[in-house]
Amino acid sequence: MKTIKTYIVDSFTDEAFKGNPAGVCLLESELDERTMRSIAKELGFSETAFILLNESADHYKIRYFSPKMEIPLCGHATMAAAKVLFDLDRRSSLTFETIETKTLPIHLKGDLIEMEFPVYELVKMNAPHALMNALGISRCINSEYNSETNILLLEISSTDTLKNLIPDFQKLIASHDTINGVLVTAKSDDQQYDFYSRYFWPWSGTNEDPVTGGTHTFLAKYWSDKLNKRILQSFQCSERSGFMEVELSDHNTVFIRGKAISVLEGQLNI
Repeated sequence: MKTIKTYIVDSFTDEAFKGNPAGVCLLESELDERTMRSIAKELGFSETAFILLNESADHYKIRYFSPKMEIPLCGHATMAAAKVLFDLDRRSSLTFETIETKTLPIHLKGDLIEMEFPVYELVKMNAPHALMNALGISRCINSEYNSETNILLLEISSTDTLKNLIPDFQKLIASHDTINGVLVTAKSDDQQYDFYSRYFWPWSGTNEDPVTGGTHTFLAKYWSDKLNKRILQSFQCSERSGFMEVELSDHNTVFIRGKAISVLEGQLNI
């Protein structure tokens, strides 16, 4: 029997049982993909991060699995993994390397975890009428697509409409067969935040992701260009809800900052 140190961490929140929960598994040796996917399915979160421990004290390989498939990049699971490692030895910085050989520098800034993620571009793409109907949206301001994450972005005019969306997920799945998810966003109507969002991905994960760091690889630039701001406050208005700060740098990098709370530590037996 193999034992794996396993944690549950709530990311992008300062309250337990809010934000986005992720599993974090610390591996002494590599696991096969089938086993990692089975563990992710057993834990039942939108993603579980698998960290390969090695001789380097500050550089780790990381992989992410939803209950359905491997995910190339995941913001909240990255934050959860960093939270675990920061708590274990009180370091202030580390680096993750993803399956796509992307290097993710992570820093502890007071009580905030700061992640350096790539900035992704969007291109115009029409949203199918059936998809709009499944979401419960009558019209959108803009529709664009990001190829790296395979996500369709829809901007709508009202945060109230966004909060009250009740998608028909069976119809949503049937409305499109080539995307991983659809991100719906709106300009904030309060002073605390700059924009709101919700992310639905029944094609590749759960029906709705509570708080999604990875979508900010393109959301940050999208709203920075529209609002002419480099530092923005983001709120994801899911049932659990969560928040983060994003900042565009001068070299195709977005800094994603947030808080995380470890809520469970245990041992997984396989």
